[in-house]
Amino acid sequence: MRLKARRCIITGAGSGIGRAIAKGYAREGARVVVADANRSGADETVSEIRSQGFAAEAKEVDVRFREEVERMMAEAIGWLGGLDVIVCAAGISPVTHFLKISDEEWDRVIDTNLKGLFLCGQAAAHHMAAAGGGVIINVTSQLAEVAQPGCAHYVASKGGAKMITKGMVLDLAQHHIRVNSLAPGLTNTPMNPLDTPEGLAAYADIMPHIPMGRPGQPEDMVGAAIFLASDESSYVTGATILVDGGYLAL
Repeated sequence: MRLKARRCIITGAGSGIGRAIAKGYAREGARVVVADANRSGADETVSEIRSQGFAAEAKEVDVRFREEVERMMAEAIGWLGGLDVIVCAAGISPVTHFLKISDEEWDRVIDTNLKGLFLCGQAAAHHMAAAGGGVIINVTSQLAEVAQPGCAHYVASKGGAKMITKGMVLDLAQHHIRVNSLAPGLTNTPMNPLDTPEGLAAYADIMPHIPMGRPGQPEDMVGAAIFLASDESSYVTGATILVDGGYLAL
C-alpha cells in the first residue's frame, strides 16, 4: 500500500475525478476526508469507500469562501489527526460563449476553480508547514495549455491554477511541501457526461484529436494522483502530469 496511514483531504470528491481519487487513495491505505459542496455526493463516496472496509469521512464545503474552507480544514484535521496530502479537485465547467458570460458566471467559475484552490492550498499549507511538510496536488486541465470555444472563463481559471501551482512551489519548498498539478483531458464525469450519444456529439470536434481514440474516465486519473502523493515522487515538485490520451501531443 503506497499511501498507508497517509491522512488525505480530497475536495470535489462527491463525484467524478475527485471521487475516483478518494477511492483510489483509500485502496492504497490512506484515511480520506471527502470534501464537497454537494453533501449527498460526498456521503455516497464515503459509503462506497467504507463498504470496502476503508476509512473515510464526509465534509461539506463551498471552496469559494475562506470561513467554510477553514472550518472544513479544522474538522478534517481533527478527524484525521493531521494532514499529509490535499488534492484540490473541486471545480465547475459551464460552457458559455464569451459574449454571453455574465459577471455572476465569471465570478462563480473563477472563485470555484482558482480562488478555491488558493484558499484550500493556503489553509492546508499552514498546517503542513507547522508539521514539517506535506503534499498539495492541484487538479488543473489540458485547458491550462490550450483553449476551446465557450470556455474563456474556464481556461482563465485553469491557466491561473497552473501558475499558482508554480508560485506555491517556490514559497513552500522551504517548508518541505511539494506542490504539483494533475491535468486531465476530456473526461467522462457528471459535469461532462460522455456515456450517451448526446454527450459524445457535444464533443465530436474534440474526439478526432485524441490519439488514444477515447475520452478519459475518472479512474484514468488515479494512478498519477497516487504517484504524486506517494514517496515515489519525493523529488517531484512544480510538475504537471498530463492525463489526456495524447491530446496535447498533436
